[in-house]
Amino acid sequence: MSSPQQRLSSIANQVSGAGGAGARQHLLSKNPDDVVITLAVRTPLTKARKGGLKDTTIDNLLVSLLTTVRERSNLDPNLVEDVCVGNVLAPGSAYVARSAVLAAGFPVTAAASIANRFCSSGLLAIQSIANQIIAGSIDVGIAVGAESMSTTPDGGAPAMSQEIVNHPIASQNQQPMGQTSENVAAEFNLTREALDRFAAKSYQKAEQAQKAGWSSDEIAPVRTQVKDPKTGEVKDVVVDRDDGIRYGTTAEGLGKIRPAFPQWKPSITTGGNASQITDGAAGLILMKRSRAEQLGQPIVGKFCGATVAGLEPRIMGIGPSIAIPKIMTKFGLSKEEIDIFEINEAFASMGTYCVQKLGLDETKVNPRGGAIALGHPLGCTGARQVVTALSELRRQNKRVAITSMCVGTGMGMAGVFVSEH
Repeated sequence: MSSPQQRLSSIANQVSGAGGAGARQHLLSKNPDDVVITLAVRTPLTKARKGGLKDTTIDNLLVSLLTTVRERSNLDPNLVEDVCVGNVLAPGSAYVARSAVLAAGFPVTAAASIANRFCSSGLLAIQSIANQIIAGSIDVGIAVGAESMSTTPDGGAPAMSQEIVNHPIASQNQQPMGQTSENVAAEFNLTREALDRFAAKSYQKAEQAQKAGWSSDEIAPVRTQVKDPKTGEVKDVVVDRDDGIRYGTTAEGLGKIRPAFPQWKPSITTGGNASQITDGAAGLILMKRSRAEQLGQPIVGKFCGATVAGLEPRIMGIGPSIAIPKIMTKFGLSKEEIDIFEINEAFASMGTYCVQKLGLDETKVNPRGGAIALGHPLGCTGARQVVTALSELRRQNKRVAITSMCVGTGMGMAGVFVSEH
């Protein structure tokens, strides 16, 4: 067991970062109080209303994922004290989360909660569980991100009060996401050609990764049922691969797709350079390093910390360009010290801007493709990015990743993770 002083030092470092020279080396060091990840897995990501998970409700999706987490971990389920589920769209989500935990074989002593920060909900769930572990509230927890956009579609912003409607900033949250994409393109002088180039690279990276089998260790197959919309026939199926990747995609081909939002200028966002509407889930087990070693659990990564930053909702897409520098400052890191950046591709406009603004090496950004090629199940993506990043770090024999995403109401969130292999 570590001393009280060691525990306080560990908490301080995880909250405020090591800072100064040697920050990366500090991240790579091992401390008994590190919050580590002992399992990281996801379902396939499939097209909403068309793909293999289109008839799988959010509760069944969660039961499938949590059952896989329980079975693959070889961890006594009685040790799991809390499960935090990142979800955006499901009605009665707190009921669903707790019920799914129990149906997946966890005991009544395992609690459950919901985290909702729109597109970063999965990362918020990880941060919530990690913070509980750091504070000593729990020893072992599971963080999940999940969304069934087929069965619980996104209806956009609700009707709001006149105080909000008449407020110059708050009223921006009524703007549809497509409009915010066009706002980013207009404000930062982005071109249709730049957006299509970014999107094509996402598809090309995802195609290469899928053909090479890089994601095989990420993905847990889902046994489910699919209904034929024409005949009504219901079939038992096993969904085991991402189905949104379009092989052979080029920037020239994407350039032929008509604008999705001609009502908003410059009207350069299309169905080809925006994220896909998707179903999927991802889950991670977290505990302290000392506990993992005591239990004989494999350590696949370390959660170092996360942060959030606000901005005007009308240009919500640029959130990562603010959140990433903020978290690098907290940890005293330079962009050169980061091996992989997993940045959510809500729209190619935001992806293009963030990469340009931060001056990132494009080979480090979403090396397996991002949400444009793979899809963006809202509550899932923040957790899915971590699963993907840890798998890719292992493949490349690299160590440090930042995951980041924009949030539709005008925020950016970012987290730092280290792989252990």
